[in-house]
Amino acid sequence: MTIASPALPWLLEPDDPGVRYLALRDLSGLPPGDRELVRAKQAAYSEGPISTVLKHMNPEGFWRIPGGGYNPKYSSTVWSLILLSQLGASAGDDRRITKACKYYLDHAVSKADSISYNGTPSGVIDCLQGNMCAALTGMDYADDRLDRAYDWMARSVTGDGVKYYAYKCGPGFACGPNGKLPCAWGAVKVMLAFGKLPEKRRTPSIRKAIGTGADFLLGSDPVKADYPTRGGIKPSRNWWKFGFPVFYVTDILQIAEALVSLGYGNDPRLNNAVGFIRSKQDGQGRWILEYDYSGKTWGNFGEKNRPNKWVTYRALKILKLAGAA
Repeated sequence: MTIASPALPWLLEPDDPGVRYLALRDLSGLPPGDRELVRAKQAAYSEGPISTVLKHMNPEGFWRIPGGGYNPKYSSTVWSLILLSQLGASAGDDRRITKACKYYLDHAVSKADSISYNGTPSGVIDCLQGNMCAALTGMDYADDRLDRAYDWMARSVTGDGVKYYAYKCGPGFACGPNGKLPCAWGAVKVMLAFGKLPEKRRTPSIRKAIGTGADFLLGSDPVKADYPTRGGIKPSRNWWKFGFPVFYVTDILQIAEALVSLGYGNDPRLNNAVGFIRSKQDGQGRWILEYDYSGKTWGNFGEKNRPNKWVTYRALKILKLAGAA
């Protein structure tokens, strides 16, 4: 079903093939084999930012420096894969993506089967494991190690038979850098990853973790964001700012995306977040870019504080899935 938005023709303009492809795919209701959609995908790969990211990939499968690829932010392997996923890239469309996903797991999976910034069990942190499971699954990459990483991630939430370290220091999204308190940013990333899995792949352990995550994130009003913080400090203002791409930072769009993808779109506890999202559009149904990574990652995704196609696409996709567009 096509979304009813005055901004849709703007998103479909041919001058930005990357966002045009995503808008056709996710907002216009076109079937996968539609000729216009196929041509748009080809343009996104050949002319859009997907081609820019892949152009900078080392032939061995990494960006910037070999290894697990957490640094330098935000142009190394971790962030390049997250960006590719958010651009709509798929391992089935380009062998380089498959190679990069495999290379990443070769260097990031610990002996405990967890995804880690340095390949050791002590290097696990929720925001990273959630981001990377979401990114690789979102790009249709299949690997037994990824399945095992999901299982470890679920059990790290529920507390079922995993060992904790300084960063991932306990169940229920406990986070060392957050004073060992549950971290909402990390929880959103983990829930986003679970939402990328088809229901038939959600094991009992994963379903249990989803319930834990929903109880935590919806136990507070996402718009108020009164989640636990180290020393009781105020949450980052970026929580209320919408941007693209979305890396370490989490915003209200992403918490809504995660929860809607898991079937909580009609939960009344999410109503304020949906209302907040809708309130930020202008008279032409567009949203502005409030934070960005200009000069820090591959590509340019618009001018800050101006109406932005990528942010508008993010917002409309969520509102459509929530039935609130």
